[in-house]
Amino acid sequence: MDPTVPEGARAELAAGLDALGLDAALAAPLLAYLALLLRWNRTYNLTAIRDPGDMVRKLLLDSLAMHDGVAAIAARGGLLADLGTGAGLPGIPLAIARPGLRVALVESNGKKARFLREAVRTLGLRNVRVVESRIEAVAEAGAFDAITARALATLPLILELGGHLLASDGVLLAMKGAVPEEEMAALPPGWRVEDVRPLTVPGVDAARHLVVVARAAGGDTA
Repeated sequence: MDPTVPEGARAELAAGLDALGLDAALAAPLLAYLALLLRWNRTYNLTAIRDPGDMVRKLLLDSLAMHDGVAAIAARGGLLADLGTGAGLPGIPLAIARPGLRVALVESNGKKARFLREAVRTLGLRNVRVVESRIEAVAEAGAFDAITARALATLPLILELGGHLLASDGVLLAMKGAVPEEEMAALPPGWRVEDVRPLTVPGVDAARHLVVVARAAGGDTA
């Protein structure tokens, strides 16, 4: 067990996995990821959150709160692009929790991309690859069943930058705090809100929602 992860944080992760209905065995790879993030964060400033307990709640469990949203995609071995993933959130926790999910971590910052490659290698995540690129420059049009972004931008901007990556029936799975009514009303032509799902993050009182955006029937998203 890595000594950089305190017992309290390990216990909180175990309780959080149980609350989310996830396998307790996921704790080991998630803790290995957390330990790596703690070590690299001292030099690379990958996240402003530095307390291990806060990292468990606000990074790991927050990311895992949307695991049901990718379950069907993972079950068929589908592809998810995590846009502006930073330190690998939510992409790496989701890839650990849903090993059938194939995840592309899209990140333009060189230091963060270096950490991501090391995390993928160290954790042996064969279902994850790192794409060091600006989102709009990723040349994989129509390749993904879903794109996600945890704290990247507004819904319209996410679609402007990464909408080209989605297959015709693909969806944007956007993690938001309060329901983003103004962003939803400002979606570009050819897109519609398919669902808004409240998320419960163990240990976090703040509102969290998963906003699902799909192409409108007959819509033009070019």
